[in-house]
Amino acid sequence: MPKAIDLDSTRTVSGSRYPPPYDEPVAKRFRRCLGDAAGLTHFGVNLTRLPGGTWSSQRHWHTAEDEFIYVLEGELVLVTDSGEELLRPGDCAGFKAGIADGHQLQNRSDRDALFLEVGSRRPDDDEVSYPDIDLKALKGREGYAHRNGDPYSNTKPRNPATGR
Repeated sequence: MPKAIDLDSTRTVSGSRYPPPYDEPVAKRFRRCLGDAAGLTHFGVNLTRLPGGTWSSQRHWHTAEDEFIYVLEGELVLVTDSGEELLRPGDCAGFKAGIADGHQLQNRSDRDALFLEVGSRRPDDDEVSYPDIDLKALKGREGYAHRNGDPYSNTKPRNPATGR
């Protein structure tokens, strides 16, 4: 059985499940779920394309999941509590679980950017905080809530273990 992944047959995910209006800057994000295609269960791998003007996510940090990105094409601005850094092809960054330093990538150029994102899959243990907005993702990806704990209706983050 071949082990090479056929990119054209991988599951794709566009946009996000953030409640409005938080979904708008991420609406044109496009991911190919490479880890799922390989049957990986401990970590996920996505090939993510951000058209100009698109963000990877709202600025966030995870309590129980590590993240790593590697830029393949284009330029991205990494936004963290420390400020902004320009990332180009060959640049990479990592985000350790439990470190309350929100991060996101923004494509401020007029051409697409492409990067690999790798992250551990611990949705049952993980909560996600979004320091700039009134949003948090609950453990088990059971839904989104306001900072005060009140749930957003009809929203549910994607589970990294299943992609659904």
